[in-house]
Amino acid sequence: MTFFELQHQDKKTRARAGIIKTAHGEIKTPVFMPVGTQATVKTLDSQDLENLGAEIILGNTYHLHLRPGEDLVRSAGGIHGFMNWDKPVLTDSGGFQVFSLGKQNEKKDPTPTLPLKREGDGQVPPLFKEGDRGRSVSKLVKITDKGVEFRSHIDGSKHFFSPEASIKIQHKLGADIIMAFDECTPDNADKKYAQEALDRTHRWAKQSLEEHKRLSVILSKAKDLDSSGKLQNDNHKRYLFGIIQGAQHKNLREESAKFISSLDFDGIAIGGESIGYNMSATKDILDWVYPLMPSDKPHYAMGLGLNPADLFEVVERGVDMFDCVAPTRLARHGMLFVKDKKTKHRLNINNAKFKKDFSPLDKKCTCPTCQNYTRAYIHHLFAVGEITGMRLATIHNIHFFLNLMREMREAILEDRFLKMKKEWV
Repeated sequence: MTFFELQHQDKKTRARAGIIKTAHGEIKTPVFMPVGTQATVKTLDSQDLENLGAEIILGNTYHLHLRPGEDLVRSAGGIHGFMNWDKPVLTDSGGFQVFSLGKQNEKKDPTPTLPLKREGDGQVPPLFKEGDRGRSVSKLVKITDKGVEFRSHIDGSKHFFSPEASIKIQHKLGADIIMAFDECTPDNADKKYAQEALDRTHRWAKQSLEEHKRLSVILSKAKDLDSSGKLQNDNHKRYLFGIIQGAQHKNLREESAKFISSLDFDGIAIGGESIGYNMSATKDILDWVYPLMPSDKPHYAMGLGLNPADLFEVVERGVDMFDCVAPTRLARHGMLFVKDKKTKHRLNINNAKFKKDFSPLDKKCTCPTCQNYTRAYIHHLFAVGEITGMRLATIHNIHFFLNLMREMREAILEDRFLKMKKEWV
Protein backbone atom coordinates (compact mmCIF):
# COMPACT_ATOMS: atom_id res chain seq x y z
CA MET A 1 0.00 0.00 0.00
CA THR A 2 1.40 3.38 -1.03
CA PHE A 3 1.20 5.72 1.95
CA PHE A 4 0.76 8.96 -0.01
CA GLU A 5 -0.65 9.39 -3.50
CA LEU A 6 -0.42 12.81 -5.13
CA GLN A 7 -3.51 13.12 -7.31
CA HIS A 8 -3.24 16.62 -8.73
CA GLN A 9 -1.34 19.88 -8.39
CA ASP A 10 -2.97 23.20 -9.18
CA LYS A 11 -1.67 24.60 -12.48
CA LYS A 12 -0.99 28.10 -11.09
CA THR A 13 0.19 27.35 -7.53
CA ARG A 14 1.82 24.64 -5.44
CA ALA A 15 -1.57 23.62 -4.00
CA ARG A 16 -1.90 19.82 -4.02
CA ALA A 17 -4.66 17.26 -3.71
CA GLY A 18 -3.72 13.78 -2.55
CA ILE A 19 -4.68 10.73 -0.50
CA ILE A 20 -2.94 9.37 2.59
CA LYS A 21 -3.64 5.69 3.13
CA THR A 22 -3.53 4.06 6.57
CA ALA A 23 -4.81 0.89 8.18
CA HIS A 24 -7.73 2.87 9.61
CA GLY A 25 -8.78 4.51 6.39
CA GLU A 26 -7.91 7.11 3.81
CA ILE A 27 -7.31 10.81 4.40
CA LYS A 28 -8.07 13.16 1.52
CA THR A 29 -5.71 16.12 1.42
CA PRO A 30 -5.43 18.98 2.00
CA VAL A 31 -6.85 18.19 5.41
CA PHE A 32 -7.52 20.05 8.65
CA MET A 33 -7.10 17.75 11.65
CA PRO A 34 -9.21 18.44 14.77
CA VAL A 35 -7.17 18.32 17.97
CA GLY A 36 -8.16 15.70 20.53
CA THR A 37 -5.49 16.39 23.15
CA GLN A 38 -6.54 13.82 25.74
CA ALA A 39 -8.18 11.30 23.38
CA THR A 40 -11.18 13.59 22.98
CA VAL A 41 -12.07 16.61 20.91
CA LYS A 42 -13.46 18.72 23.73
CA THR A 43 -17.30 18.62 24.09
CA LEU A 44 -17.65 16.11 21.21
CA ASP A 45 -17.73 12.33 21.09
CA SER A 46 -16.54 9.99 18.37
CA GLN A 47 -19.98 9.75 16.79
CA ASP A 48 -20.08 13.53 16.46
CA LEU A 49 -16.76 13.49 14.64
CA GLU A 50 -17.96 10.67 12.40
CA ASN A 51 -21.10 12.61 11.53
CA LEU A 52 -19.09 15.74 10.77
CA GLY A 53 -16.89 13.80 8.35
CA ALA A 54 -13.59 14.06 10.21
CA GLU A 55 -11.06 11.74 8.58
CA ILE A 56 -8.28 12.06 11.17
CA ILE A 57 -7.81 13.55 14.63
CA LEU A 58 -4.80 14.34 16.83
CA GLY A 59 -3.79 13.04 20.25
CA ASN A 60 -1.18 14.53 22.57
CA THR A 61 1.65 12.24 23.64
CA TYR A 62 2.65 14.34 26.65
CA HIS A 63 -0.83 14.49 28.15
CA LEU A 64 -1.76 10.88 27.39
CA HIS A 65 1.51 9.71 28.93
CA LEU A 66 0.64 11.53 32.17
CA ARG A 67 -3.01 10.49 32.15
CA PRO A 68 -4.10 7.74 31.75
CA GLY A 69 -0.74 6.34 30.62
CA GLU A 70 0.21 4.62 27.39
CA ASP A 71 0.09 1.12 28.93
CA LEU A 72 -3.55 1.54 29.90
CA VAL A 73 -4.40 2.88 26.45
CA ARG A 74 -2.61 -0.05 24.86
CA SER A 75 -4.54 -2.52 27.02
CA ALA A 76 -7.76 -1.02 25.62
CA GLY A 77 -6.66 -1.84 22.07
CA GLY A 78 -4.72 1.37 21.48
CA ILE A 79 -6.12 4.85 21.18
CA HIS A 80 -8.69 3.73 18.59
CA GLY A 81 -10.23 1.17 20.91
CA PHE A 82 -9.88 3.39 23.97
CA MET A 83 -11.90 6.27 22.49
CA ASN A 84 -14.04 4.20 20.09
CA TRP A 85 -12.66 5.91 16.98
CA ASP A 86 -11.97 3.67 14.00
CA LYS A 87 -10.41 6.28 11.70
CA PRO A 88 -6.81 7.52 11.56
CA VAL A 89 -5.09 9.21 14.51
CA LEU A 90 -1.90 11.29 14.59
CA THR A 91 0.06 11.82 17.80
CA ASP A 92 2.67 14.49 18.41
CA SER A 93 5.99 13.61 20.05
CA GLY A 94 5.92 15.77 23.17
CA GLY A 95 8.43 18.08 21.49
CA PHE A 96 6.16 21.09 21.75
CA GLN A 97 6.11 20.65 25.51
CA VAL A 98 9.92 20.83 25.40
CA PHE A 99 9.46 24.27 23.88
CA SER A 100 6.57 25.40 26.04
CA LEU A 101 8.63 24.73 29.16
CA GLY A 102 11.74 25.56 27.19
CA LYS A 103 15.32 26.33 28.05
CA GLN A 104 15.45 29.64 26.25
CA ASN A 105 12.58 30.97 28.39
CA GLU A 106 14.31 30.22 31.70
CA LYS A 107 15.90 33.68 31.70
CA LYS A 108 12.60 35.42 31.00
CA ASP A 109 9.99 36.64 33.43
CA PRO A 110 7.31 34.03 34.25
CA THR A 111 4.82 35.40 31.73
CA PRO A 112 3.42 33.85 28.53
CA THR A 113 5.72 33.83 25.51
CA LEU A 114 2.71 33.81 23.22
CA PRO A 115 0.38 36.82 23.08
CA LEU A 116 -3.26 36.48 24.03
CA LYS A 117 -4.20 37.68 20.56
CA ARG A 118 -2.37 37.90 17.25
CA GLU A 119 -1.86 41.40 15.91
CA GLY A 120 -4.49 42.33 13.36
CA ASP A 121 -6.94 39.61 14.38
CA GLY A 122 -9.05 41.90 16.53
CA GLN A 123 -10.33 41.18 20.01
CA VAL A 124 -10.56 37.44 20.47
CA PRO A 125 -10.67 35.14 23.50
CA PRO A 126 -7.19 33.95 24.55
CA LEU A 127 -5.80 30.87 22.85
CA PHE A 128 -3.53 30.36 25.84
CA LYS A 129 -4.46 31.09 29.43
CA GLU A 130 -2.31 33.49 31.40
CA GLY A 131 0.64 31.49 32.71
CA ASP A 132 0.48 28.67 30.14
CA ARG A 133 3.97 29.53 28.91
CA GLY A 134 7.11 30.16 30.88
CA ARG A 135 5.95 29.76 34.50
CA SER A 136 8.70 28.54 36.88
CA VAL A 137 10.41 26.93 33.92
CA SER A 138 13.76 26.20 35.54
CA LYS A 139 12.01 24.10 38.20
CA LEU A 140 9.98 22.12 35.69
CA VAL A 141 12.35 21.08 32.92
CA LYS A 142 15.92 20.26 32.05
CA ILE A 143 16.87 19.84 28.39
CA THR A 144 20.00 17.89 27.47
CA ASP A 145 21.22 16.26 24.29
CA LYS A 146 19.76 12.99 25.58
CA GLY A 147 16.25 14.36 25.99
CA VAL A 148 14.15 16.37 28.42
CA GLU A 149 13.51 15.79 32.09
CA PHE A 150 10.36 17.44 33.37
CA ARG A 151 7.91 17.48 36.22
CA SER A 152 4.26 16.77 35.66
CA HIS A 153 2.04 19.84 35.79
CA ILE A 154 -0.53 17.59 37.49
CA ASP A 155 1.29 16.16 40.50
CA GLY A 156 4.93 17.23 40.23
CA SER A 157 6.21 13.73 39.46
CA LYS A 158 9.41 13.44 37.41
CA HIS A 159 9.41 12.14 33.84
CA PHE A 160 11.98 11.87 31.06
CA PHE A 161 11.39 11.99 27.31
CA SER A 162 14.16 10.83 25.02
CA PRO A 163 13.65 10.23 21.30
CA GLU A 164 13.39 6.51 22.00
CA ALA A 165 10.96 7.00 24.87
CA SER A 166 8.71 9.27 22.80
CA ILE A 167 8.56 6.76 19.95
CA LYS A 168 7.84 3.89 22.36
CA ILE A 169 4.99 5.83 23.93
CA GLN A 170 3.49 6.66 20.54
CA HIS A 171 3.78 3.04 19.38
CA LYS A 172 1.95 1.94 22.53
CA LEU A 173 -0.74 4.56 21.99
CA GLY A 174 -1.21 3.00 18.56
CA ALA A 175 -1.58 6.10 16.38
CA ASP A 176 -1.42 5.67 12.62
CA ILE A 177 0.94 8.64 12.16
CA ILE A 178 3.54 9.50 14.78
CA MET A 179 6.10 12.29 15.03
CA ALA A 180 9.85 12.32 15.58
CA PHE A 181 10.99 13.89 18.84
CA ASP A 182 12.16 17.47 18.29
CA GLU A 183 12.81 20.76 20.03
CA CYS A 184 10.26 23.33 18.96
CA THR A 185 12.17 26.61 18.59
CA PRO A 186 10.63 29.95 19.68
CA ASP A 187 9.60 32.45 17.04
CA ASN A 188 12.32 34.90 18.10
CA ALA A 189 15.10 32.40 18.80
CA ASP A 190 18.55 33.91 18.21
CA LYS A 191 20.76 32.09 15.74
CA LYS A 192 23.06 30.54 18.35
CA TYR A 193 20.19 28.98 20.25
CA ALA A 194 18.36 28.00 17.06
CA GLN A 195 21.49 26.19 15.79
CA GLU A 196 21.91 24.30 19.07
CA ALA A 197 18.25 23.28 19.06
CA LEU A 198 18.48 22.32 15.39
CA ASP A 199 21.50 20.09 15.99
CA ARG A 200 19.61 18.37 18.81
CA THR A 201 16.52 17.97 16.64
CA HIS A 202 18.57 16.36 13.88
CA ARG A 203 20.25 13.92 16.26
CA TRP A 204 16.89 13.11 17.79
CA ALA A 205 15.38 12.63 14.32
CA LYS A 206 17.87 9.87 13.53
CA GLN A 207 17.34 8.25 16.93
CA SER A 208 13.56 8.45 16.52
CA LEU A 209 13.76 6.83 13.10
CA GLU A 210 16.01 4.03 14.34
CA GLU A 211 13.72 3.26 17.28
CA HIS A 212 10.64 3.40 15.03
CA LYS A 213 12.20 0.88 12.64
CA ARG A 214 13.18 -1.41 15.52
CA LEU A 215 9.68 -1.38 16.98
CA SER A 216 8.11 -1.79 13.55
CA VAL A 217 10.02 -5.03 13.03
CA ILE A 218 8.76 -6.32 16.37
CA LEU A 219 5.24 -5.23 15.49
CA SER A 220 5.34 -7.02 12.14
CA LYS A 221 6.14 -10.29 13.94
CA ALA A 222 3.50 -9.87 16.65
CA LYS A 223 0.75 -12.42 16.85
CA ASP A 224 -2.78 -11.34 16.04
CA LEU A 225 -4.08 -12.81 19.31
CA ASP A 226 -3.06 -11.86 22.83
CA SER A 227 -2.63 -14.34 25.70
CA SER A 228 -6.38 -14.40 26.39
CA GLY A 229 -7.19 -15.18 22.79
CA LYS A 230 -8.57 -11.70 22.14
CA LEU A 231 -7.86 -10.22 18.73
CA GLN A 232 -5.46 -7.32 19.05
CA ASN A 233 -6.51 -4.28 17.06
CA ASP A 234 -3.44 -2.09 17.45
CA ASN A 235 -0.97 -4.20 15.44
CA HIS A 236 -1.21 -1.93 12.42
CA LYS A 237 1.60 -0.12 10.64
CA ARG A 238 2.69 3.23 12.09
CA TYR A 239 4.05 5.98 9.83
CA LEU A 240 6.71 8.39 11.08
CA PHE A 241 7.15 12.06 10.15
CA GLY A 242 10.34 14.06 10.59
CA ILE A 243 10.18 17.73 11.62
CA ILE A 244 12.00 20.68 10.06
CA GLN A 245 13.13 23.34 12.57
CA GLY A 246 15.39 26.41 12.42
CA ALA A 247 13.21 29.29 13.69
CA GLN A 248 13.21 32.30 11.31
CA HIS A 249 16.74 31.73 9.99
CA LYS A 250 16.70 30.90 6.29
CA ASN A 251 19.99 29.02 6.20
CA LEU A 252 18.98 26.90 9.21
CA ARG A 253 15.57 26.11 7.75
CA GLU A 254 17.19 25.09 4.47
CA GLU A 255 19.78 23.01 6.32
CA SER A 256 17.03 21.29 8.27
CA ALA A 257 14.86 20.70 5.20
CA LYS A 258 17.77 19.01 3.42
CA PHE A 259 18.68 16.87 6.43
CA ILE A 260 15.15 15.73 7.38
CA SER A 261 14.29 15.08 3.73
CA SER A 262 17.39 12.90 3.35
CA LEU A 263 16.16 10.49 6.00
CA ASP A 264 13.67 7.67 5.46
CA PHE A 265 10.63 9.39 6.96
CA ASP A 266 7.12 8.77 5.64
CA GLY A 267 6.20 12.46 5.77
CA ILE A 268 7.75 15.86 6.40
CA ALA A 269 6.49 18.34 8.99
CA ILE A 270 7.43 21.99 9.40
CA GLY A 271 7.53 22.95 13.08
CA GLY A 272 8.51 25.76 15.41
CA GLU A 273 6.51 28.49 17.11
CA SER A 274 6.61 30.66 13.97
CA ILE A 275 4.39 28.26 12.06
CA GLY A 276 0.80 29.47 12.33
CA TYR A 277 1.59 32.04 15.01
CA ASN A 278 3.60 34.41 12.79
CA MET A 279 2.02 34.12 9.37
CA SER A 280 4.48 36.44 7.64
CA ALA A 281 7.33 34.24 8.81
CA THR A 282 5.30 31.10 8.06
CA LYS A 283 4.96 32.06 4.39
CA ASP A 284 8.68 32.81 4.11
CA ILE A 285 9.65 29.53 5.78
CA LEU A 286 7.38 27.48 3.53
CA ASP A 287 8.82 29.21 0.47
CA TRP A 288 12.36 28.41 1.65
CA VAL A 289 11.79 24.72 2.40
CA TYR A 290 9.32 23.66 -0.29
CA PRO A 291 11.92 23.17 -3.06
CA LEU A 292 13.93 20.95 -0.70
CA MET A 293 11.11 18.65 0.43
CA PRO A 294 10.22 15.45 -1.45
CA SER A 295 7.08 15.86 -3.53
CA ASP A 296 6.04 12.23 -3.02
CA LYS A 297 5.57 12.64 0.74
CA PRO A 298 2.87 14.59 2.63
CA HIS A 299 3.81 18.03 3.99
CA TYR A 300 2.49 19.00 7.43
CA ALA A 301 2.44 22.56 8.91
CA MET A 302 2.13 22.03 12.65
CA GLY A 303 -0.22 24.13 14.75
CA LEU A 304 -1.75 26.17 11.96
CA GLY A 305 -5.43 27.14 11.62
CA LEU A 306 -6.16 30.23 13.69
CA ASN A 307 -7.81 31.98 10.74
CA PRO A 308 -9.42 30.42 7.64
CA ALA A 309 -7.37 32.79 5.47
CA ASP A 310 -4.20 31.18 6.84
CA LEU A 311 -5.22 27.84 5.37
CA PHE A 312 -5.27 29.27 1.86
CA GLU A 313 -1.78 30.71 2.30
CA VAL A 314 -0.20 27.42 3.33
CA VAL A 315 -2.11 25.21 0.90
CA GLU A 316 -0.97 27.56 -1.86
CA ARG A 317 2.58 26.79 -0.71
CA GLY A 318 2.25 23.02 -0.96
CA VAL A 319 1.07 22.04 2.53
CA ASP A 320 -1.19 18.99 2.79
CA MET A 321 -1.95 18.75 6.52
CA PHE A 322 -2.43 21.16 9.41
CA ASP A 323 -3.98 21.29 12.87
CA CYS A 324 -4.88 23.91 15.46
CA VAL A 325 -6.77 24.13 18.75
CA ALA A 326 -8.36 27.43 17.65
CA PRO A 327 -11.67 26.13 16.19
CA THR A 328 -12.51 24.20 19.37
CA ARG A 329 -10.99 26.57 21.92
CA LEU A 330 -12.57 29.66 20.40
CA ALA A 331 -15.89 27.84 20.15
CA ARG A 332 -15.91 27.34 23.91
CA HIS A 333 -15.64 31.12 24.28
CA GLY A 334 -18.49 31.79 21.84
CA MET A 335 -16.32 32.76 18.87
CA LEU A 336 -17.77 31.16 15.74
CA PHE A 337 -16.49 31.02 12.18
CA VAL A 338 -18.59 32.25 9.26
CA LYS A 339 -17.78 33.21 5.68
CA ASP A 340 -17.46 36.99 5.95
CA LYS A 341 -14.26 38.79 4.96
CA LYS A 342 -15.45 41.98 6.67
CA THR A 343 -15.34 40.31 10.10
CA LYS A 344 -12.34 38.13 9.25
CA HIS A 345 -14.77 35.20 9.17
CA ARG A 346 -15.66 35.47 12.86
CA LEU A 347 -18.86 36.01 14.85
CA ASN A 348 -18.91 36.53 18.63
CA ILE A 349 -22.18 35.01 19.77
CA ASN A 350 -21.82 36.72 23.16
CA ASN A 351 -22.59 40.07 21.52
CA ALA A 352 -25.87 41.53 22.81
CA LYS A 353 -27.14 42.12 19.29
CA PHE A 354 -27.74 38.38 18.89
CA LYS A 355 -30.14 38.16 21.84
CA LYS A 356 -33.21 38.45 19.59
CA ASP A 357 -31.67 37.16 16.35
CA PHE A 358 -33.63 34.09 15.31
CA SER A 359 -31.59 33.32 12.21
CA PRO A 360 -29.00 30.50 12.08
CA LEU A 361 -25.33 31.19 12.73
CA ASP A 362 -24.71 30.94 8.98
CA LYS A 363 -27.64 30.67 6.55
CA LYS A 364 -25.56 28.66 4.05
CA CYS A 365 -24.11 26.26 6.61
CA THR A 366 -25.36 22.67 6.66
CA CYS A 367 -24.01 21.70 10.09
CA PRO A 368 -26.49 20.32 12.70
CA THR A 369 -26.17 23.50 14.77
CA CYS A 370 -27.15 25.83 11.93
CA GLN A 371 -29.88 23.50 10.74
CA ASN A 372 -31.58 23.25 14.12
CA TYR A 373 -30.77 26.25 16.32
CA THR A 374 -30.78 30.05 16.17
CA ARG A 375 -28.28 32.70 17.13
CA ALA A 376 -30.64 33.81 19.90
CA TYR A 377 -30.74 30.33 21.45
CA ILE A 378 -26.97 29.84 21.33
CA HIS A 379 -26.47 33.36 22.71
CA HIS A 380 -28.76 32.37 25.58
CA LEU A 381 -26.83 29.16 26.26
CA PHE A 382 -23.58 31.08 26.58
CA ALA A 383 -25.24 33.78 28.71
CA VAL A 384 -26.38 31.21 31.27
CA GLY A 385 -23.21 29.09 31.06
CA GLU A 386 -24.78 25.95 29.62
CA ILE A 387 -22.33 23.31 28.33
CA THR A 388 -24.67 22.66 25.40
CA GLY A 389 -23.70 26.06 24.01
CA MET A 390 -20.04 25.05 23.87
CA ARG A 391 -20.96 21.75 22.24
CA LEU A 392 -23.13 23.33 19.53
CA ALA A 393 -20.50 25.99 18.85
CA THR A 394 -17.77 23.33 18.56
CA ILE A 395 -19.86 21.26 16.17
CA HIS A 396 -20.28 24.33 13.98
CA ASN A 397 -16.60 25.34 14.01
CA ILE A 398 -15.34 21.83 13.26
CA HIS A 399 -17.84 21.50 10.43
CA PHE A 400 -16.78 24.92 9.10
CA PHE A 401 -13.12 23.92 8.84
CA LEU A 402 -13.74 20.42 7.50
CA ASN A 403 -16.19 21.68 4.88
CA LEU A 404 -13.82 24.47 3.86
CA MET A 405 -11.12 21.87 3.21
CA ARG A 406 -13.50 19.72 1.16
CA GLU A 407 -14.34 22.73 -1.01
CA MET A 408 -10.68 23.71 -1.28
CA ARG A 409 -9.71 20.21 -2.37
CA GLU A 410 -12.39 20.28 -5.07
CA ALA A 411 -11.12 23.66 -6.25
CA ILE A 412 -7.58 22.27 -6.55
CA LEU A 413 -8.76 19.29 -8.55
CA GLU A 414 -10.60 21.67 -10.90
CA ASP A 415 -7.69 24.18 -11.15
CA ARG A 416 -9.66 27.05 -9.65
CA PHE A 417 -7.85 27.37 -6.32
CA LEU A 418 -6.88 31.04 -6.77
CA LYS A 419 -10.44 31.94 -7.72
CA MET A 420 -11.68 30.39 -4.51
CA LYS A 421 -8.97 32.09 -2.49
CA LYS A 422 -10.14 35.52 -3.71
CA GLU A 423 -13.55 34.80 -2.21
CA TRP A 424 -12.02 34.27 1.22
CA VAL A 425 -8.82 36.30 1.52
